[in-house]
Amino acid sequence: MRIRPIMLVAATATAAALAAAGGMATAATGVSTPAPTAHGKPSAAPAATASGSASAGASVVSGSGPAVTGAPATPAAFTVTSTATSPIDAGTVAEILGSCLGSDASQYQAVIAVRTPVASADTDGVVVAVDSAGQYVQCESKGDQGASRSVPATFINDRLWGAGHLIEFFDGFSTPAGAGQYLSLGAGHYTPDVAKVTISYGDDPTQYPAVMAGGAFVHTAGISTGPNGKPPAPYVHAYDASGKEIYNQKTQPNVKNTAQ
Repeated sequence: MRIRPIMLVAATATAAALAAAGGMATAATGVSTPAPTAHGKPSAAPAATASGSASAGASVVSGSGPAVTGAPATPAAFTVTSTATSPIDAGTVAEILGSCLGSDASQYQAVIAVRTPVASADTDGVVVAVDSAGQYVQCESKGDQGASRSVPATFINDRLWGAGHLIEFFDGFSTPAGAGQYLSLGAGHYTPDVAKVTISYGDDPTQYPAVMAGGAFVHTAGISTGPNGKPPAPYVHAYDASGKEIYNQKTQPNVKNTAQ
């Protein structure tokens, strides 16, 4: 099952933040310490989970982290089995971007490059990269080969942009990863107003930290549903530096953030 909706949410993005990010990744482990710098314009679409730590030389973030919220989960017909990620080395990142972007690959700097908690038949990782104009690409990987679900790969920057937006989601999807198991994966970017991004799944209130670096975020999870189950929808949450939730996809799916 692949999820590629488009929607919009609130605040403002600046290309200047991109320059500040300079393609450098910031580690995110456990409680998710984001690096809210960089990007262009914001839109939306559901995603998945992750957390991270940086890998040297490749502007890479990865790792694993516990759930952010301690609220008891409501009964659900699924289990998030893992949100752990691991870094993709610089040489492999270059090959992934080269096979995904062709001759345009040299224009992009990877800001997040991680292996997913579980692998599907055609996906075991993701690379998010950005160019000097603040245009992002999202390339899924299998081994050292990359591909984009958007055609062209920069399509994720050509959605319904507008002034006053806070966060955009790129391509998000869930795909089988063995009997009764799914890989959930998604990515996006955010303005400096956002200090932390987390993901919840279905009706379970537990939130898991996203990998954040260079103004971008990635969320990925292994989800067990049983033999006849369906993967839950992921919901993106955004918090400011004070810890206040400024966006909740579950309660604000199609509107701008009115809390500002």
